[in-house]
Amino acid sequence: MPRKKIVLYNPRAVFFTMPLGLLAVGSALDRTRYDVVIVDARLEADPIEALLAALEGAACLGIGVLTGEPIRDAVAASRAAKARFPQLPVVWGGWHPSLFGKGCLEEPSVDATVQSQGEETFREIVNRLAQGESLRGAAGCTFRNERGEAEQNPPRALKAVDNFASHDYTLLPVERFFTLKGKRQLDYITSQGCFFRCAFCADPLVYGRRWVGLSPDRVGNELADLHARYRFDDVNFQDETYFTYADRVAEIAEQILRQGLKISWAATMRADQGDRLPEEVMALCRRSGLRRLIIGVEAGSQAMMDHIKKDIKLEQVFRSAEKCRRHGVAVIFPFIVCFPNESDASIQASLDVAHRLRAMSPAFSTPIYYFKPYPGTRLTDEAEQYGYVPPKTLEEWANWDWYDSDGPWVTSGRARLIERYKYYQDVAYATSGFWSKPLQKVARWRVEKNRFALPVEKVISDRIRPRQALS
Repeated sequence: MPRKKIVLYNPRAVFFTMPLGLLAVGSALDRTRYDVVIVDARLEADPIEALLAALEGAACLGIGVLTGEPIRDAVAASRAAKARFPQLPVVWGGWHPSLFGKGCLEEPSVDATVQSQGEETFREIVNRLAQGESLRGAAGCTFRNERGEAEQNPPRALKAVDNFASHDYTLLPVERFFTLKGKRQLDYITSQGCFFRCAFCADPLVYGRRWVGLSPDRVGNELADLHARYRFDDVNFQDETYFTYADRVAEIAEQILRQGLKISWAATMRADQGDRLPEEVMALCRRSGLRRLIIGVEAGSQAMMDHIKKDIKLEQVFRSAEKCRRHGVAVIFPFIVCFPNESDASIQASLDVAHRLRAMSPAFSTPIYYFKPYPGTRLTDEAEQYGYVPPKTLEEWANWDWYDSDGPWVTSGRARLIERYKYYQDVAYATSGFWSKPLQKVARWRVEKNRFALPVEKVISDRIRPRQALS
């Protein structure tokens, strides 16, 4: 029996991370029954034409959808596919459909959506479609029934990822990603989910505060096999919380050393995890190639940290930062400002903590984002009390951008302060670029003194180098 073709589409975006979600669901399909083709819009001069060409003879189209601008391309791709192949089933998965399973089905060209972990759910969808069966009862998905109504099935229990097949990177043009990234960096994921309850984050809604991870032995063996094939020199671990278990992290680091992999790597860490991490484990990670961490701080006042359920203490942030500085590890410390009920003093505290961290090491950075409400969280309920009206349609969600300060509680004065602070902090501590030494001195003085009036330098810079959307 000939294999059925399953086409997976990754919409346009402004970054070149490998599409690990599509890689996961594609690798989970029975390759004796299905031929998997991934079309990545970011790699194509004409993505829609490339997709339509790949869809000739296909049995199903799966699209991975992130909130924001990628939705626009996902809609365009779905409509083009349906126009050319009216009987072709179109299935959306990823973060946005996980949160808005029924809402995505308001788009007529979408037939089903996948919620949360997609490997088993998409495999069941494909198998049922291949046999001409209904999707009713297929756990973890929402579908359009015979009456054209959105019908939601029960959720699917999170399954241990060691039960799934290894990701088949031959489905991706890996060398092209290396070229686009400007380095031989492999994207790889060792776990799914997160145990924590941050009130601004979608993860507790999607994964139910559960976490599942690959065994260290499997991680080591897979990385060794992939390195023999692709000769990468850096790994970007895409886990939500890579440092969930210190012993596991240590075992993976030992695997990297035992396999003789001469690589560097980057990952995510919580401040409380960094604070508890034994010095010897941090040293082991450093020896195995750890070069950079992302440690979310989010707020500069303990009161706001407690309010958003971050469950860390400010002193843990600084102890983790000092540990990273001692071991020569670079860190990105993201902040979120302008929560609905946040005071000016709380916002200023976040800027002060960001400055204090940035001044600790030239290898530290402190990006600042505006709070963006996701439905279903307590913070979003608060936001609506303050006048926030969430997007209702896919078109409105497509216009959504992480960068924008569009909450009604974000006054022009607050936005002006934050944007000026972000600009001058970046200039003050830049280690490369076209910034002159005198301009850096002025910028550092402005940041240290909180003097941001008459930002002539920023006005000129914004005209020369306009910002790029983050979604």
